[in-house]
Amino acid sequence: GRPAPADVPGWFWLAAGLSDRLPSGSYALAAEPPERIALAMTLGWTYGGYRFQRYRNGGPAPVRRPHLVPPASVDTHYVAAATSAAAWARDLVNTPSNDMGPAELEQEARALAARAAGAIRVIEGEDLRRDFPLIAAVGQGSPRAPRLIDLSFPRPGAPRITLVGKGVCFDSGGLDIKPSAGMLLMKKDMGGAAAALATAQLLREMEVPVDLRVLVPAVENSVDGASFRPGDIWPSRKGLRVEITNTDAEGRLVLADALALAAEDGPDLIVDFATLTGAARVALGPELPPVYGGDPALVEALRAQGERLADPLWPMPLWDGYEDDLTSRVADLNNAPAGGMAGSITAALFLRRFITDPARWLHLDIYAWNARERPGRPPGAEAQGIRAVAALIATRYGG
Repeated sequence: GRPAPADVPGWFWLAAGLSDRLPSGSYALAAEPPERIALAMTLGWTYGGYRFQRYRNGGPAPVRRPHLVPPASVDTHYVAAATSAAAWARDLVNTPSNDMGPAELEQEARALAARAAGAIRVIEGEDLRRDFPLIAAVGQGSPRAPRLIDLSFPRPGAPRITLVGKGVCFDSGGLDIKPSAGMLLMKKDMGGAAAALATAQLLREMEVPVDLRVLVPAVENSVDGASFRPGDIWPSRKGLRVEITNTDAEGRLVLADALALAAEDGPDLIVDFATLTGAARVALGPELPPVYGGDPALVEALRAQGERLADPLWPMPLWDGYEDDLTSRVADLNNAPAGGMAGSITAALFLRRFITDPARWLHLDIYAWNARERPGRPPGAEAQGIRAVAALIATRYGG
């Protein structure tokens, strides 16, 4: 049916479905809609054309798609940039893990640096083990070496923004191994890295004047004699020692070291993206990622941008009453509280321990996946949080 006037995501997905179903040709809206609906429909129309066909014999099937004449109020440069960023993120997540390990993710980051005038350094080997011991620990069971990818797009004197993306290229669960059904989608566990890289691409394409940095801890959580173990105690970059109570709670470990580095030079904003917890899906489902942060006004500003751009997010509390769940009798904290209660919140509280100023930090616990076929939403990777975060940065820091 026809969405309500305030239902921006409804208009977005209506247009996505139309672009997926209408025959080829040129189409235009009969009347100029309100600006936010015009933008949502134009974005949805372009998003609806996405297909992942890299592995089809003979290459992608040729498709002639319908063309929408954009309403006059729409910034077509932004629409093209946002669509390209989302398609890249989806491609990265859809690529199977045999072709998207830590080294391949590094190559994608290098390609972004090359096309967007950035610089890149990669920390691995002994340097990683010494300076980022949690990242090294998670990845030590895989022959595909772990690394920390550090991208920068300097702009002296501009507000400093750091994006952090969880880059677990495949998650078996480690020695606390997942069941087969739980492992099937784990190529998507680098969805946070894909979102961070795509957000950076969108910001660069839109020439948002910020000093931008992107950190991606890229690992594979594998089962091996060298894998880190339940009961291990590992130091972190920040100096906190972490008791490993579940090797399948590895994402927060690699993020902890990356966030500690991000916080060291005091940026104006840190945003991390991570496919972090199943608890977030239980609480809010696959389409509405929770967002956490120490400044309620900043969290609300991000939520509002998500509403405006059909990129929904929902505020969740950093509830201090659950801090005790992180207590360890033998270390500074544990990585997976027993009982499973409030799992998304306790994961966010764990990450907060590695942030210097939580008022300048946002954490998005995304899903990055469509489980079923719907108009404009083919099964597979989904780009979440990219438009909302880029818009927040542009309006709040890039003015």
